[in-house]
Amino acid sequence: MTEIDYYEALEISRNCTGAELKKAYRKLAMKYHPDRNPDNKEAEEKFKYLSEAYEVLKDPKKRNIYDQYGKAGLQGGSGGFGGGHQNMDDIMDMFNSMFGGSTGGFGGFGGGQQRRRANQKYNLDFEIEQELKFHEAVFGCEKEIDIRYKVPCDDCDGTGAENGEMNTCSYCNGKGQVVMKQGFMSFAQTCPQCHGDGESVSKKCGACSGRGFHEEPDTIKINIPAGVDTGNRLRAKGYGNRAKNGQRGDLYLTFEVEEDREFIRDGVDVYIDIPIFFTRAILGETIKVPSLYGEVELKLKVGTPDKERFIFEGQGIPDVHSGRKGKFIVQISIISPKKLSSKQKDMVKNLQESFGKESKTHSSLIEKTFSKVTSWFS
Repeated sequence: MTEIDYYEALEISRNCTGAELKKAYRKLAMKYHPDRNPDNKEAEEKFKYLSEAYEVLKDPKKRNIYDQYGKAGLQGGSGGFGGGHQNMDDIMDMFNSMFGGSTGGFGGFGGGQQRRRANQKYNLDFEIEQELKFHEAVFGCEKEIDIRYKVPCDDCDGTGAENGEMNTCSYCNGKGQVVMKQGFMSFAQTCPQCHGDGESVSKKCGACSGRGFHEEPDTIKINIPAGVDTGNRLRAKGYGNRAKNGQRGDLYLTFEVEEDREFIRDGVDVYIDIPIFFTRAILGETIKVPSLYGEVELKLKVGTPDKERFIFEGQGIPDVHSGRKGKFIVQISIISPKKLSSKQKDMVKNLQESFGKESKTHSSLIEKTFSKVTSWFS
């Protein structure tokens, strides 16, 4: 079997940054995680390979070896893998989105367990993806969301069997588990026949086609706090699937935030690139720059260079935990004219001459460098 290149598997370029690597891995790992793809062997294998790729590429030494020699260069040393090992920081970062807390009755952020009661065909908790526009994530918003949740079938009492009649599972003899022996060790695993229920359906329920549930539509309103980002999860308590006793689980919303064309987000910091005509940079003018919260005044220094950055503290995105805002960072991009009229050329020449020796400081460097290069071949 031909294995996909680690970079291709994570859908990133070979010169990606650590932040880009982490973002790509988190997004794909959440998509293919076994909890979200039960009984999907292909998704499980994909998740393991993504984890393996991330473990290599996040380590500068391993990444350097992989870039030069491929996976073969990692064999035999500390670069071996055991099917997608991850450290606890990465797991908590991916599924708890690096913060916890509370947002009123919706239960706040965090992971949560996929709760499933005995003889129930589905988990009480479930998860959906929620897209947000850039400004909705930055400032927070109220969203009205249409969902579909599962309720037990009345005809079969949620068993999936006609009239609720079940048989003891013949594969595990009703234990719900099977024991596998390998050498002197024994391993217990969930019965693949009854999925841990200990019972099997003799005849499928006609009302639900043996699924044991129906789906009901619902519309909920949820307040999304300011500062959420792609990959963050929010728990909407009591809006999950319904159990036989009427209790409902929780709904988890995983956010995907749309990127903005002008503002570039990096955690709680925000960047913007402002084009400035070269004359304004030379003169050191004061300009007005749009920020997330209105206009800010920026005093350019005389002769401000290209790519110069100006930092405004507390003008960034609020931290979803503390509410403390990050930085607003303005980067200057100097624009030079593509064409000059005869009059403009004369004016620029006169300006250059007015600076005297200062405008010709590069000449001595050029002459010195030419002399050095010439000496190499003499």
